[in-house]
Amino acid sequence: MTVAVPTHSALPPVEGRRIRVPSVLASEWIKMRSVRSTGWSIFAMTLITLGVAVIAGITVTHQWNTFSFADKLTFDPTGLSLRGLLFSELVIGVLGVLVISAEYGTVTIRATLSAVPHRPLVLTAKAVVFGALAVVVGEVLSFGAFFLCQVLLSSPAPHATLSQPGVLRAVVGGGLLVPVLGLFALGIGAIVRHTAGAITAYVGAFLVLPLIIEALPSSLGHPVLKFMPFVIINAMTTTGRSFDIGPTFSPWVGFGVMSAYAAAALLVGGWLMVRRDA
Repeated sequence: MTVAVPTHSALPPVEGRRIRVPSVLASEWIKMRSVRSTGWSIFAMTLITLGVAVIAGITVTHQWNTFSFADKLTFDPTGLSLRGLLFSELVIGVLGVLVISAEYGTVTIRATLSAVPHRPLVLTAKAVVFGALAVVVGEVLSFGAFFLCQVLLSSPAPHATLSQPGVLRAVVGGGLLVPVLGLFALGIGAIVRHTAGAITAYVGAFLVLPLIIEALPSSLGHPVLKFMPFVIINAMTTTGRSFDIGPTFSPWVGFGVMSAYAAAALLVGGWLMVRRDA
């Protein structure tokens, strides 16, 4: 008895297969949750962001009587509780770079692009999955840090509530900045394709560039500083202005500027992915 063996392939060629977007998203989620860097990054963000809120709440409560009148007058309990988010925004940037640069570093990007030849779809799937995760993590950390710090702030130090003007905006906005900065870093990773170089570029834009601009004469530096991520983050996560650098964007306008940075980086990264070899 003989068995007939089909001469054609069981699967159609890649070009002829229908690529399902949910499957692409699911594969990117599997990649993200299966690597150790994701878990360790979220753990570090949680530890530092909540830890800073706890330390700040306890310290201010015990040292309130030593504050000057001016310090008491300008004290912002909301901004105090969200200071640890600055660390989270640095870490999420590193993770955003790794989401794509790690595949280029290990050359597994070739397998990804063989399975999904539509390169903009690959980058879009990475951005959607990573952005969704970053939104959840950012908001949980922002609200968690706020409530922890306010619980620890006791009389005579004032504390804030979400019903006070600008507080809910600052807490929600602080959480939203985490995914926006992460997506900005993902775009840089797609452009540079090298982990160390992309992280250096992200940290440079995040921390180093504002210091360079701040060293310029005020007539030159102040108009530019309001476009810097660090200044926008400060405006978004506080209920009042704490930097004396001249005019700054309103919180949501600044958030729009940061979103434009992220969109531009992703668009350039996607364009380069199409034009360059893997």
